[in-house]
Amino acid sequence: MDDLNLVDTLQETDRKCPDCGGTMDFDPETGGLKCPYCDHTEKIPASQNIVAGVRPGALNGSAPELSLADAEKTGNNDWGVAKKTVICKSCGAETVYDRNVVSAECPYCGSNQVMEAGDTETMAPGGVVPFKITQADASNRFTSWIKNKFFAPKLAKQSARAESFKGIYLPYWTFDADTHSAYRAEYGKDRRERQHDGKERIVTDWYGTRGEFSQSFDDELVCGTDHHDTAMLRGVEPFNTAENKIYKPEYVAGFAAERYSIGIKAAWEKAKASIQNKLRSLITNKILREHGADHVRNLEVKSSFSTPTYKYLLLPVWLSSFKYKDKVYQFMVNGQTGKVTGSTPVSVPKVVITVLVVLVILWLLFGGLQSLGV
Repeated sequence: MDDLNLVDTLQETDRKCPDCGGTMDFDPETGGLKCPYCDHTEKIPASQNIVAGVRPGALNGSAPELSLADAEKTGNNDWGVAKKTVICKSCGAETVYDRNVVSAECPYCGSNQVMEAGDTETMAPGGVVPFKITQADASNRFTSWIKNKFFAPKLAKQSARAESFKGIYLPYWTFDADTHSAYRAEYGKDRRERQHDGKERIVTDWYGTRGEFSQSFDDELVCGTDHHDTAMLRGVEPFNTAENKIYKPEYVAGFAAERYSIGIKAAWEKAKASIQNKLRSLITNKILREHGADHVRNLEVKSSFSTPTYKYLLLPVWLSSFKYKDKVYQFMVNGQTGKVTGSTPVSVPKVVITVLVVLVILWLLFGGLQSLGV
C-alpha cells in the first residue's frame, strides 16, 4: 500500500440536487446521477469532448486511441481542480482530494491517522468504464461465490459477511498494435515403429520450417497499479473495455479513482511481452495446423510493432473483505461484470478426505487394469 495514490473527484462532481440541495453520486443502476438523500435522478449529458489529433466522428462517445509516439505531448495533468495529497500514517496510502475537502479517514484501512502532504499531478484518464454492479449486487454475488467454494469450511460459508464495500476505479492502459513476425522452428510428426521384441513404440520425425505471420491486437490490457494482488486482479478480468465512455467527472462521482503507479512506457513493455507470448502461441498453432504436426520445438520469433496506440482508462472494482477466526480475507468484485475473486479459508479435513478419495479411486482403477492384464 506504500505510495498508493487515489483521486477523489468530489469538487469536480459537485452536482447539487435541484430538489434538496444534496450532492449527487453516480448510480450504477441507472447509469446517471442520483441523490442519496431524496432519490432524485438525472441523466449524464452526452460528452462534447474534442480531442486534438482525432478525426471527427471517430470517438463515438468512447475514449480516443492516442499515438504512443506522441504520448508525452498528449499527457494532460489537469483534472480541472486544485488537489491536495493526504498520507495515512497507519498504512502509508496516499489519497488525492480536492483542496477544500477535509478527510479524517483513510479509505483503505479506515485509520484516522492522516496528514497533508504536497500537491501531486498526473495524466488525466481518457475514458472510464462506469460501474454497472451496485453495492447490494456485489454483496449478493460474494455470498453466492463463497458458498460455491468447496474447500472453504462450512462455518465460514455460513458466517462470512462482507465488510463495508469500497467502490474504486483502478487505472489501466490499453494498447492497439499491428504486428509482423518472422519465425523459424522444427515441427515433429509421430509414427509408430515396431521393435525387435514385437512391441511398438512412438517415434517422432523432425522437420525444419520458417515463415511470416501478421496479427493485429486490440485493447491489450495492462493494469496501471502495482499496489494490489496481481492474481486477484487477474481473477476479476476480463473487462469489456469497448463499453468505455469518454471521461467525465460525473461517472466517478461518489467513488474514488486510484492514480496510476506504472507509467505508460513501462506499461507498453508489459503489453509487448504479453503480445509476444500470444504470438508464440498463435504461430505454434499455425505450424501444427499447416503441417499436420504433433509437436513444435525450438521456435524463434522476431516481431515488429507498427502504429501502436493507447488509451488510459479507469475500470470499476468493488473492494471488501471478511473475517473468519480472527483472520481477514480480501476479495474483489468486478464492477462491470460482477465476477468475484479473492482468498478464502481452507478446511484441512476436506482437503485430506478429498486426497484420500482420489487415491482410493486411482488404486481401484489401477487394480482393475492389472486384473484385465493391461
